[in-house]
Formats: sequence, structure tokens, C-alpha cells
Amino acid sequence: MDIRLVNPFVEGLAGVFQAALGLTPRRCALRLESAGENGAVLTSFVSISGHVRGVVVLRLPPTTALRLVDRLRGTTSEEIDDDVIDAVAQIISMIADAAKTRLSCVPPLELGLPTVVHGRDYDMRYPTQSARLELPFDSDVGRFTMELAFGSS
Repeated sequence: MDIRLVNPFVEGLAGVFQAALGLTPRRCALRLESAGENGAVLTSFVSISGHVRGVVVLRLPPTTALRLVDRLRGTTSEEIDDDVIDAVAQIISMIADAAKTRLSCVPPLELGLPTVVHGRDYDMRYPTQSARLELPFDSDVGRFTMELAFGSS
């Protein structure tokens, strides 16, 4: 995987977390493939098309998602509801947009609409012949993972 594609997303995540959430995410050890999740997670993703095609994914345990959303909205959330889902979609959208700005491709990359899946019984499909990288993070509100998958267009 081309590091020139990875760094803008890592920098975008750090920028969004610092500016919008008041958090400094800490990277954990890198992995090439997910070892599998135990229990339900919120999986939020945005598709990417243009010079490269792929997807950026944010996987959040429910407690981490609730705490992130509370920081974003300045509220206290007790359960995963539509407002929490919308806020998680907003977070992944901000990360993808920040990365798009940093990549400055000509023509610019196109971003799909953010989607959020809550649960554990689903099959996430990545672009055919794409390289996939899992970037685990820790923060003051919990652990989470950003995944990147890119293939040529």
C-alpha cells in the first residue's frame, strides 16, 4: 500500500480528533488484517473514487462511540440511537474530507455518503484486488480502529 495514501488519512483523523473532539489519538501496533471483533461494534465507512478507489472505515466499540459523540455534541448519550449513528457518520465524513484535502489529487477524489452499521453479524466487502491496512488507535475515551483499503481505478 502506498504510504502517500495512508498518511493523509492518519493526519486527517488526528486533526478531526484534536479540533472537533479535543482528543489526541495514539497509534497502536499495525496489522494487515483484522483479527476479528468480539461483540458488537459501530462500523462507519465512506467510499472513495477517482485516481484511486477504496474505502476508509472507522470501527468503534459502543462505549467508545458514545464517548466520542458526547464530546462532539457536548451531551451525554446512554444508548446507540439515531443521533449517535448520525454523529458517527459525521466523524468519518470529516476524516475522509480532511484526507481528501491533504491528498490534492487532480482531478480531486470523490467521496461517497457515510454509512454506519451497528452489530457484528455482517460481511464487509472491500474493493476487488485492494490492499487493506488496519490502524488501531487508543484514546482517552477508548480504543478504535481505522481501516483503509485501496485498489487502482
